[in-house]
Amino acid sequence: MTSLGPNIATWIDRWAGHQPDALAVEFEGEQTSYSQLANKIGALANWLVESGIEQGDRVAWLGPNHPFALELVFACSQVGAITLPLNSRLLPSEHRWILEDAEVNLVVSEDSFCEAALEAANGIAVQSLSSLVYPLMSNPAEHKGNSHDSLLLAYTSGTTGTPKGALLTQSALMANAINSFHCHDFTTKDRVLTFLPLFHVGGLNIQTIPALLAGASVLLHRAFDPGKWLRDVEEWRPTWSLFVPATLDAVAKHPDFATADLSSLNGLMAGSSTIPEAVTRPFFERGIPVGQVYGSTETAPTAVIMRVEQAEQRPTSCGKPATLCSLRIVDDEGHDVSRGQTGELWIKGPNILAEYWRNPEATRESITDGWFHTGDIGHVDEEGWVYIDDRKKDLVISGGENIYPAELENVLAGSALFVEAAVVGIPDDRWGEIPIVVAAQDSGKAQDSEAVLKLFTGQVAPFKVPKKVFWVDALPRNVMGKVLKHEIRDMLKDKSFNDHPIR
Repeated sequence: MTSLGPNIATWIDRWAGHQPDALAVEFEGEQTSYSQLANKIGALANWLVESGIEQGDRVAWLGPNHPFALELVFACSQVGAITLPLNSRLLPSEHRWILEDAEVNLVVSEDSFCEAALEAANGIAVQSLSSLVYPLMSNPAEHKGNSHDSLLLAYTSGTTGTPKGALLTQSALMANAINSFHCHDFTTKDRVLTFLPLFHVGGLNIQTIPALLAGASVLLHRAFDPGKWLRDVEEWRPTWSLFVPATLDAVAKHPDFATADLSSLNGLMAGSSTIPEAVTRPFFERGIPVGQVYGSTETAPTAVIMRVEQAEQRPTSCGKPATLCSLRIVDDEGHDVSRGQTGELWIKGPNILAEYWRNPEATRESITDGWFHTGDIGHVDEEGWVYIDDRKKDLVISGGENIYPAELENVLAGSALFVEAAVVGIPDDRWGEIPIVVAAQDSGKAQDSEAVLKLFTGQVAPFKVPKKVFWVDALPRNVMGKVLKHEIRDMLKDKSFNDHPIR
Protein backbone atom coordinates (compact mmCIF):
# COMPACT_ATOMS: atom_id res chain seq x y z
CA MET A 1 0.00 0.00 0.00
CA THR A 2 3.00 2.35 -0.26
CA SER A 3 1.47 3.92 -3.36
CA LEU A 4 -1.18 5.49 -1.11
CA GLY A 5 1.42 7.80 0.47
CA PRO A 6 4.36 7.55 2.85
CA ASN A 7 2.12 8.11 5.93
CA ILE A 8 -1.45 9.17 6.62
CA ALA A 9 -0.38 12.67 7.73
CA THR A 10 0.79 13.20 4.14
CA TRP A 11 -2.86 13.05 3.09
CA ILE A 12 -3.62 15.99 5.42
CA ASP A 13 -0.67 17.90 3.99
CA ARG A 14 -2.04 17.37 0.48
CA TRP A 15 -5.44 18.74 1.46
CA ALA A 16 -3.76 21.67 3.20
CA GLY A 17 -2.15 22.46 -0.15
CA HIS A 18 -5.35 22.09 -2.17
CA GLN A 19 -7.83 23.71 0.24
CA PRO A 20 -5.89 25.45 3.02
CA ASP A 21 -8.84 27.42 4.37
CA ALA A 22 -11.40 24.61 4.24
CA LEU A 23 -12.79 23.45 7.60
CA ALA A 24 -11.16 20.26 8.87
CA VAL A 25 -12.33 19.96 12.50
CA GLU A 26 -14.74 21.94 14.64
CA PHE A 27 -14.92 21.39 18.39
CA GLU A 28 -16.86 23.42 20.96
CA GLY A 29 -16.87 26.53 18.80
CA GLU A 30 -13.22 26.35 17.71
CA GLN A 31 -12.64 25.77 14.00
CA THR A 32 -9.44 24.30 12.56
CA SER A 33 -8.72 24.61 8.85
CA TYR A 34 -6.73 22.05 6.89
CA SER A 35 -3.66 24.30 6.85
CA GLN A 36 -3.96 24.79 10.63
CA LEU A 37 -4.46 21.08 11.17
CA ALA A 38 -1.37 20.21 9.11
CA ASN A 39 0.61 22.78 11.11
CA LYS A 40 -0.61 21.40 14.45
CA ILE A 41 0.24 17.85 13.40
CA GLY A 42 3.74 18.81 12.32
CA ALA A 43 4.40 20.79 15.49
CA LEU A 44 3.12 17.94 17.68
CA ALA A 45 5.35 15.50 15.80
CA ASN A 46 8.33 17.76 16.49
CA TRP A 47 7.39 17.91 20.17
CA LEU A 48 7.14 14.12 20.37
CA VAL A 49 10.64 13.76 18.92
CA GLU A 50 12.00 16.42 21.28
CA SER A 51 10.36 14.51 24.15
CA GLY A 52 12.35 11.40 23.22
CA ILE A 53 9.67 9.51 21.26
CA GLU A 54 11.18 7.37 18.51
CA GLN A 55 9.90 5.03 15.81
CA GLY A 56 7.91 2.21 17.38
CA ASP A 57 7.43 3.95 20.75
CA ARG A 58 3.94 3.94 22.25
CA VAL A 59 2.08 7.14 23.17
CA ALA A 60 -1.22 6.78 25.04
CA TRP A 61 -4.12 9.22 25.16
CA LEU A 62 -6.68 9.29 27.98
CA GLY A 63 -9.69 11.54 27.80
CA PRO A 64 -13.04 12.25 26.18
CA ASN A 65 -13.37 13.14 22.51
CA HIS A 66 -11.01 15.99 21.69
CA PRO A 67 -9.24 17.18 18.51
CA PHE A 68 -5.93 16.30 20.16
CA ALA A 69 -6.82 12.60 19.90
CA LEU A 70 -6.93 12.98 16.11
CA GLU A 71 -3.85 15.19 15.95
CA LEU A 72 -1.93 12.60 17.96
CA VAL A 73 -2.75 9.81 15.50
CA PHE A 74 -1.46 11.88 12.59
CA ALA A 75 1.60 13.14 14.50
CA CYS A 76 2.53 9.57 15.45
CA SER A 77 2.17 8.64 11.78
CA GLN A 78 4.82 11.26 10.93
CA VAL A 79 7.19 10.05 13.63
CA GLY A 80 6.56 6.36 13.06
CA ALA A 81 5.33 6.02 16.64
CA ILE A 82 2.27 4.09 17.83
CA THR A 83 -0.75 5.76 19.42
CA LEU A 84 -2.72 3.89 22.08
CA PRO A 85 -6.20 5.30 22.82
CA LEU A 86 -7.31 4.36 26.33
CA ASN A 87 -10.96 3.65 27.03
CA SER A 88 -11.84 6.42 29.48
CA ARG A 89 -14.62 4.26 30.96
CA LEU A 90 -12.15 1.73 32.37
CA LEU A 91 -10.83 1.74 35.92
CA PRO A 92 -7.27 2.91 36.68
CA SER A 93 -6.35 -0.69 37.52
CA GLU A 94 -7.49 -1.76 34.04
CA HIS A 95 -5.54 1.08 32.46
CA ARG A 96 -2.45 0.10 34.44
CA TRP A 97 -2.47 -3.41 33.01
CA ILE A 98 -2.71 -2.08 29.45
CA LEU A 99 0.00 0.54 29.95
CA GLU A 100 2.38 -2.02 31.41
CA ASP A 101 1.64 -4.62 28.76
CA ALA A 102 2.22 -2.11 25.96
CA GLU A 103 5.29 -0.67 27.69
CA VAL A 104 3.98 2.79 26.97
CA ASN A 105 6.58 5.55 26.79
CA LEU A 106 4.29 8.53 27.41
CA VAL A 107 0.70 9.20 28.49
CA VAL A 108 -1.07 12.41 27.48
CA SER A 109 -4.21 13.05 29.48
CA GLU A 110 -7.08 15.51 29.30
CA ASP A 111 -6.95 17.51 32.51
CA SER A 112 -10.04 15.96 34.15
CA PHE A 113 -8.46 12.51 33.75
CA CYS A 114 -4.98 13.40 35.02
CA GLU A 115 -5.55 11.96 38.48
CA ALA A 116 -6.69 8.65 36.99
CA ALA A 117 -3.78 8.71 34.53
CA LEU A 118 -1.23 9.25 37.29
CA GLU A 119 -2.75 6.41 39.31
CA ALA A 120 -2.59 4.09 36.32
CA ALA A 121 0.80 5.19 34.97
CA ASN A 122 2.87 3.70 37.79
CA GLY A 123 5.99 5.67 36.94
CA ILE A 124 5.29 6.25 33.22
CA ALA A 125 5.56 9.92 32.24
CA VAL A 126 2.17 11.70 32.20
CA GLN A 127 1.61 14.98 30.36
CA SER A 128 -1.56 16.98 30.95
CA LEU A 129 -3.15 18.41 27.84
CA SER A 130 -3.31 21.97 29.21
CA SER A 131 0.42 22.01 29.99
CA LEU A 132 1.41 20.67 26.58
CA VAL A 133 2.89 23.62 24.71
CA TYR A 134 4.73 23.46 21.42
CA PRO A 135 5.40 26.18 18.84
CA LEU A 136 3.54 26.08 15.56
CA MET A 137 5.84 26.33 12.56
CA SER A 138 5.10 27.04 8.92
CA ASN A 139 7.58 24.39 7.80
CA PRO A 140 7.57 21.44 10.24
CA ALA A 141 10.50 19.08 10.13
CA GLU A 142 10.47 15.96 7.99
CA HIS A 143 9.94 12.75 9.92
CA LYS A 144 10.47 9.05 9.34
CA GLY A 145 6.98 7.55 9.47
CA ASN A 146 5.94 5.37 6.53
CA SER A 147 3.03 3.23 5.47
CA HIS A 148 4.62 0.01 6.80
CA ASP A 149 4.87 1.36 10.36
CA SER A 150 2.50 0.24 13.06
CA LEU A 151 0.31 3.19 14.03
CA LEU A 152 -2.62 2.16 16.21
CA LEU A 153 -2.56 -0.20 19.20
CA ALA A 154 -6.13 -0.85 20.25
CA TYR A 155 -6.83 -3.11 23.21
CA THR A 156 -9.82 -5.39 23.33
CA SER A 157 -10.75 -7.73 26.14
CA GLY A 158 -9.45 -11.21 25.47
CA THR A 159 -11.46 -14.42 25.66
CA THR A 160 -9.48 -15.32 28.76
CA GLY A 161 -10.28 -11.99 30.41
CA THR A 162 -6.82 -10.62 29.61
CA PRO A 163 -6.91 -7.69 27.14
CA LYS A 164 -5.22 -8.12 23.77
CA GLY A 165 -3.66 -5.31 21.77
CA ALA A 166 -4.56 -5.34 18.09
CA LEU A 167 -1.74 -3.69 16.13
CA LEU A 168 -2.78 -1.84 12.99
CA THR A 169 -0.36 -0.36 10.47
CA GLN A 170 -0.66 2.93 8.61
CA SER A 171 -1.44 0.92 5.48
CA ALA A 172 -4.32 -0.73 7.33
CA LEU A 173 -5.80 2.68 8.14
CA MET A 174 -5.33 3.76 4.51
CA ALA A 175 -7.08 0.62 3.30
CA ASN A 176 -9.86 1.14 5.85
CA ALA A 177 -10.31 4.69 4.51
CA ILE A 178 -10.83 3.33 1.00
CA ASN A 179 -13.40 0.86 2.37
CA SER A 180 -15.10 3.79 4.10
CA PHE A 181 -15.08 5.85 0.89
CA HIS A 182 -16.90 2.94 -0.76
CA CYS A 183 -19.45 2.98 2.03
CA HIS A 184 -20.11 6.75 2.18
CA ASP A 185 -18.98 8.20 -1.19
CA PHE A 186 -17.10 10.89 0.75
CA THR A 187 -16.22 14.15 -1.01
CA THR A 188 -14.77 17.44 0.21
CA LYS A 189 -18.36 18.72 0.59
CA ASP A 190 -19.28 16.12 3.21
CA ARG A 191 -19.73 17.07 6.86
CA VAL A 192 -19.44 14.37 9.50
CA LEU A 193 -20.80 14.72 13.03
CA THR A 194 -18.81 12.47 15.38
CA PHE A 195 -19.88 11.71 18.92
CA LEU A 196 -18.99 8.04 19.39
CA PRO A 197 -15.79 7.72 21.45
CA LEU A 198 -12.53 8.02 19.55
CA PHE A 199 -10.95 5.45 21.88
CA HIS A 200 -12.94 2.86 19.90
CA VAL A 201 -11.70 1.93 16.45
CA GLY A 202 -15.28 2.38 15.20
CA GLY A 203 -15.61 5.97 16.41
CA LEU A 204 -12.14 6.76 15.09
CA ASN A 205 -12.08 4.92 11.79
CA ILE A 206 -15.52 4.25 10.34
CA GLN A 207 -16.16 7.91 9.48
CA THR A 208 -13.89 10.35 11.34
CA ILE A 209 -10.37 9.71 10.03
CA PRO A 210 -11.63 8.62 6.58
CA ALA A 211 -13.56 11.91 6.33
CA LEU A 212 -10.37 13.87 7.03
CA LEU A 213 -8.41 11.76 4.54
CA ALA A 214 -11.10 12.67 1.98
CA GLY A 215 -10.84 16.39 2.69
CA ALA A 216 -14.26 16.57 4.36
CA SER A 217 -15.21 18.41 7.59
CA VAL A 218 -15.71 16.89 11.04
CA LEU A 219 -17.77 18.30 13.92
CA LEU A 220 -16.57 16.58 17.07
CA HIS A 221 -18.75 16.21 20.16
CA ARG A 222 -17.05 15.61 23.50
CA ALA A 223 -19.63 12.93 24.33
CA PHE A 224 -23.05 11.74 23.23
CA ASP A 225 -26.02 13.96 23.97
CA PRO A 226 -29.14 13.20 21.87
CA GLY A 227 -30.54 16.71 22.24
CA LYS A 228 -27.27 18.33 21.24
CA TRP A 229 -26.97 15.96 18.28
CA LEU A 230 -30.42 17.00 17.03
CA ARG A 231 -29.64 20.70 17.50
CA ASP A 232 -26.34 20.42 15.64
CA VAL A 233 -27.92 18.50 12.77
CA GLU A 234 -30.22 21.47 12.33
CA GLU A 235 -27.54 24.14 12.74
CA TRP A 236 -24.32 22.57 11.40
CA ARG A 237 -26.05 20.55 8.64
CA PRO A 238 -23.98 17.36 8.60
CA THR A 239 -24.31 14.82 5.81
CA TRP A 240 -23.30 11.79 7.90
CA SER A 241 -23.13 10.54 11.47
CA LEU A 242 -22.27 7.19 13.05
CA PHE A 243 -24.34 5.36 15.65
CA VAL A 244 -24.68 2.17 17.66
CA PRO A 245 -28.16 0.74 18.41
CA ALA A 246 -28.35 2.32 21.89
CA THR A 247 -27.64 5.84 20.60
CA LEU A 248 -30.10 5.43 17.71
CA ASP A 249 -32.74 4.49 20.26
CA ALA A 250 -31.90 7.48 22.47
CA VAL A 251 -32.21 9.96 19.58
CA ALA A 252 -35.47 8.44 18.32
CA LYS A 253 -36.99 8.71 21.80
CA HIS A 254 -35.92 12.33 22.32
CA PRO A 255 -38.91 14.70 22.40
CA ASP A 256 -37.42 16.87 19.62
CA PHE A 257 -36.88 13.99 17.19
CA ALA A 258 -40.26 14.21 15.46
CA THR A 259 -39.88 17.88 14.52
CA ALA A 260 -36.11 18.27 14.05
CA ASP A 261 -34.89 19.22 10.56
CA LEU A 262 -32.81 16.24 9.44
CA SER A 263 -32.84 17.09 5.74
CA SER A 264 -29.07 17.63 5.46
CA LEU A 265 -28.34 13.96 6.16
CA ASN A 266 -27.50 11.59 3.34
CA GLY A 267 -28.09 8.91 5.91
CA LEU A 268 -26.75 7.41 9.09
CA MET A 269 -24.43 4.48 9.58
CA ALA A 270 -24.54 2.05 12.46
CA GLY A 271 -21.59 0.02 13.64
CA SER A 272 -22.77 -3.29 15.06
CA SER A 273 -23.01 -6.99 14.24
CA THR A 274 -26.79 -6.86 14.16
CA ILE A 275 -29.13 -3.89 14.38
CA PRO A 276 -32.70 -4.40 15.63
CA GLU A 277 -35.29 -3.17 13.13
CA ALA A 278 -37.08 -1.46 15.99
CA VAL A 279 -34.28 1.10 16.46
CA THR A 280 -33.89 1.92 12.76
CA ARG A 281 -37.58 2.09 11.85
CA PRO A 282 -38.18 5.61 13.28
CA PHE A 283 -35.39 6.98 11.06
CA PHE A 284 -36.63 5.27 7.90
CA GLU A 285 -40.10 6.65 8.67
CA ARG A 286 -38.56 10.12 8.71
CA GLY A 287 -36.81 9.50 5.40
CA ILE A 288 -33.36 8.95 6.93
CA PRO A 289 -31.87 5.62 5.81
CA VAL A 290 -29.59 3.76 8.23
CA GLY A 291 -26.77 1.72 6.71
CA GLN A 292 -24.39 -0.55 8.50
CA VAL A 293 -20.71 -1.31 8.93
CA TYR A 294 -19.69 -4.75 10.13
CA GLY A 295 -16.21 -5.40 11.40
CA SER A 296 -14.08 -5.39 14.51
CA THR A 297 -11.06 -3.73 16.03
CA GLU A 298 -8.96 -6.28 14.16
CA THR A 299 -10.36 -5.20 10.75
CA ALA A 300 -9.76 -1.46 11.42
CA PRO A 301 -12.92 -1.95 11.39
CA THR A 302 -14.66 -1.53 7.99
CA ALA A 303 -14.99 -4.99 6.43
CA VAL A 304 -18.62 -5.53 5.37
CA ILE A 305 -20.88 -2.62 4.45
CA MET A 306 -24.56 -2.00 3.85
CA ARG A 307 -24.88 1.23 1.89
CA VAL A 308 -27.81 3.41 2.87
CA GLU A 309 -29.66 3.04 -0.43
CA GLN A 310 -29.71 -0.76 0.08
CA ALA A 311 -30.55 -0.89 3.76
CA GLU A 312 -34.33 -0.73 3.83
CA GLN A 313 -34.69 -3.65 1.40
CA ARG A 314 -32.45 -5.92 3.48
CA PRO A 315 -32.89 -4.90 7.11
CA THR A 316 -31.49 -8.15 8.55
CA SER A 317 -28.29 -8.24 6.45
CA CYS A 318 -25.06 -6.44 7.36
CA GLY A 319 -24.22 -5.99 3.65
CA LYS A 320 -21.49 -7.15 1.30
CA PRO A 321 -17.68 -7.10 1.59
CA ALA A 322 -16.13 -3.64 1.28
CA THR A 323 -13.88 -2.72 -1.66
CA LEU A 324 -10.62 -4.18 -0.38
CA CYS A 325 -12.03 -7.07 1.65
CA SER A 326 -12.75 -10.70 0.88
CA LEU A 327 -15.01 -12.92 2.96
CA ARG A 328 -15.31 -16.64 3.56
CA ILE A 329 -17.81 -18.70 5.53
CA VAL A 330 -16.01 -21.77 6.89
CA ASP A 331 -16.79 -24.82 8.99
CA ASP A 332 -14.90 -25.90 12.10
CA GLU A 333 -12.14 -27.40 9.93
CA GLY A 334 -11.67 -24.17 7.99
CA HIS A 335 -13.35 -25.45 4.81
CA ASP A 336 -15.71 -23.22 2.83
CA VAL A 337 -19.39 -24.01 3.23
CA SER A 338 -22.03 -23.73 0.51
CA ARG A 339 -24.14 -20.63 -0.05
CA GLY A 340 -26.87 -20.43 2.54
CA GLN A 341 -25.07 -22.69 5.04
CA THR A 342 -23.83 -21.25 8.32
CA GLY A 343 -20.23 -21.10 9.44
CA GLU A 344 -17.65 -18.72 10.88
CA LEU A 345 -16.92 -15.48 9.01
CA TRP A 346 -13.28 -15.02 7.96
CA ILE A 347 -12.11 -11.66 6.60
CA LYS A 348 -9.05 -10.93 4.47
CA GLY A 349 -7.73 -7.59 3.29
CA PRO A 350 -4.99 -4.98 3.76
CA ASN A 351 -7.05 -3.48 6.60
CA ILE A 352 -6.72 -6.38 9.05
CA LEU A 353 -4.37 -6.31 12.02
CA ALA A 354 -0.69 -7.09 11.60
CA GLU A 355 -0.62 -9.04 14.85
CA TYR A 356 -1.68 -9.02 18.45
CA TRP A 357 0.85 -7.09 20.48
CA ARG A 358 3.54 -9.47 21.70
CA ASN A 359 1.06 -12.34 21.64
CA PRO A 360 2.09 -14.74 18.86
CA GLU A 361 -0.18 -17.49 20.15
CA ALA A 362 -3.29 -15.31 19.86
CA THR A 363 -2.12 -14.15 16.44
CA ARG A 364 -1.73 -17.74 15.22
CA GLU A 365 -5.15 -18.67 16.59
CA SER A 366 -6.85 -15.72 14.91
CA ILE A 367 -5.17 -15.48 11.49
CA THR A 368 -4.79 -18.29 8.94
CA ASP A 369 -3.01 -17.46 5.68
CA GLY A 370 -4.02 -13.83 6.05
CA TRP A 371 -7.64 -14.64 6.93
CA PHE A 372 -8.86 -13.17 10.22
CA HIS A 373 -11.27 -15.37 12.17
CA THR A 374 -14.06 -13.06 13.34
CA GLY A 375 -15.66 -15.47 15.77
CA ASP A 376 -19.08 -14.63 14.32
CA ILE A 377 -21.36 -17.25 12.82
CA GLY A 378 -23.25 -16.30 9.69
CA HIS A 379 -24.20 -17.16 6.15
CA VAL A 380 -24.24 -15.64 2.66
CA ASP A 381 -27.34 -15.85 0.52
CA GLU A 382 -27.47 -16.53 -3.22
CA GLU A 383 -27.09 -12.85 -4.03
CA GLY A 384 -24.02 -12.44 -1.84
CA TRP A 385 -25.62 -10.65 1.10
CA VAL A 386 -24.03 -11.42 4.46
CA TYR A 387 -26.06 -12.27 7.57
CA ILE A 388 -24.84 -12.65 11.16
CA ASP A 389 -26.63 -15.53 12.88
CA ASP A 390 -24.77 -16.07 16.13
CA ARG A 391 -21.48 -15.52 17.82
CA LYS A 392 -18.93 -18.33 18.08
CA LYS A 393 -17.01 -16.43 20.70
CA ASP A 394 -18.70 -15.45 23.93
CA LEU A 395 -18.26 -11.74 23.29
CA VAL A 396 -21.13 -9.50 24.43
CA ILE A 397 -21.52 -6.18 22.58
CA SER A 398 -23.51 -3.83 24.78
CA GLY A 399 -24.08 -0.25 23.67
CA GLY A 400 -21.10 -0.52 21.32
CA GLU A 401 -18.75 -1.74 24.08
CA ASN A 402 -17.11 -5.17 23.92
CA ILE A 403 -17.56 -7.22 27.08
CA TYR A 404 -15.94 -10.63 27.48
CA PRO A 405 -17.66 -13.00 29.92
CA ALA A 406 -14.37 -14.58 30.99
CA GLU A 407 -13.30 -11.35 32.65
CA LEU A 408 -16.54 -11.23 34.63
CA GLU A 409 -16.40 -14.93 35.45
CA ASN A 410 -12.94 -14.37 36.95
CA VAL A 411 -14.57 -11.96 39.40
CA LEU A 412 -17.22 -14.55 40.30
CA ALA A 413 -14.70 -17.34 40.82
CA GLY A 414 -14.48 -18.55 44.38
CA SER A 415 -17.61 -16.85 45.65
CA ALA A 416 -19.68 -18.79 48.16
CA LEU A 417 -22.93 -17.17 47.02
CA PHE A 418 -23.60 -19.96 44.51
CA VAL A 419 -22.36 -23.38 43.48
CA GLU A 420 -21.21 -22.21 40.04
CA ALA A 421 -21.92 -19.34 37.67
CA ALA A 422 -21.45 -18.24 34.08
CA VAL A 423 -21.94 -14.97 32.20
CA VAL A 424 -23.72 -14.74 28.86
CA GLY A 425 -25.27 -12.00 26.77
CA ILE A 426 -28.99 -11.69 26.11
CA PRO A 427 -30.75 -9.44 23.58
CA ASP A 428 -31.84 -6.01 24.76
CA ASP A 429 -33.91 -3.50 22.83
CA ARG A 430 -31.88 -0.52 24.00
CA TRP A 431 -28.31 -1.81 24.34
CA GLY A 432 -28.35 -4.55 21.71
CA GLU A 433 -27.15 -7.01 24.35
CA ILE A 434 -26.63 -7.00 28.09
CA PRO A 435 -24.46 -9.34 30.17
CA ILE A 436 -26.24 -11.40 32.80
CA VAL A 437 -25.13 -13.90 35.42
CA VAL A 438 -26.58 -17.41 35.36
CA ALA A 439 -25.94 -18.96 38.75
CA ALA A 440 -26.58 -22.45 40.07
CA GLN A 441 -28.20 -22.16 43.44
CA ASP A 442 -26.97 -23.76 46.62
CA SER A 443 -29.92 -25.56 48.15
CA GLY A 444 -28.72 -24.56 51.59
CA LYS A 445 -28.51 -20.84 50.88
CA ALA A 446 -30.89 -18.10 49.85
CA GLN A 447 -30.68 -16.65 46.35
CA ASP A 448 -29.08 -13.23 46.81
CA SER A 449 -28.89 -11.54 43.40
CA GLU A 450 -27.96 -8.17 44.87
CA ALA A 451 -24.94 -9.66 46.63
CA VAL A 452 -23.85 -11.39 43.41
CA LEU A 453 -23.94 -8.13 41.45
CA LYS A 454 -22.06 -6.31 44.22
CA LEU A 455 -19.11 -8.64 43.63
CA PHE A 456 -18.27 -6.56 40.55
CA THR A 457 -18.10 -3.21 42.37
CA GLY A 458 -14.64 -1.73 41.95
CA GLN A 459 -13.44 -4.80 40.05
CA VAL A 460 -14.50 -3.89 36.50
CA ALA A 461 -15.70 -0.76 34.73
CA PRO A 462 -19.38 -0.04 35.45
CA PHE A 463 -20.48 -0.66 31.86
CA LYS A 464 -19.27 -4.27 32.15
CA VAL A 465 -21.30 -5.10 35.26
CA PRO A 466 -24.06 -7.67 34.55
CA LYS A 467 -27.58 -6.31 34.77
CA LYS A 468 -29.41 -9.35 36.11
CA VAL A 469 -28.98 -12.71 37.82
CA PHE A 470 -30.88 -15.82 36.71
CA TRP A 471 -30.93 -18.77 39.05
CA VAL A 472 -30.89 -22.37 37.79
CA ASP A 473 -30.46 -25.77 39.36
CA ALA A 474 -27.25 -26.52 37.42
CA LEU A 475 -25.29 -25.23 34.44
CA PRO A 476 -25.41 -27.43 31.32
CA ARG A 477 -22.09 -29.09 30.52
CA ASN A 478 -20.70 -31.47 27.90
CA VAL A 479 -19.06 -34.82 28.66
CA MET A 480 -15.75 -33.04 29.21
CA GLY A 481 -17.27 -30.76 31.80
CA LYS A 482 -17.26 -27.60 29.68
CA VAL A 483 -20.15 -25.20 30.27
CA LEU A 484 -22.38 -25.12 27.20
CA LYS A 485 -23.17 -21.46 26.80
CA HIS A 486 -25.21 -21.93 23.67
CA GLU A 487 -27.55 -24.13 25.72
CA ILE A 488 -27.72 -21.45 28.39
CA ARG A 489 -28.67 -18.88 25.76
CA ASP A 490 -31.27 -21.27 24.33
CA MET A 491 -32.62 -21.79 27.83
CA LEU A 492 -32.92 -18.04 28.29
CA LYS A 493 -35.02 -17.84 25.13
CA ASP A 494 -37.50 -20.32 26.57
CA LYS A 495 -40.62 -18.57 27.79
CA SER A 496 -41.05 -20.86 30.78
CA PHE A 497 -37.57 -19.89 31.93
CA ASN A 498 -38.15 -16.21 31.35
CA ASP A 499 -41.26 -16.45 33.43
CA HIS A 500 -39.13 -17.19 36.47
CA PRO A 501 -38.79 -14.13 38.71
CA ILE A 502 -35.68 -12.04 38.17
CA ARG A 503 -34.14 -11.37 41.53
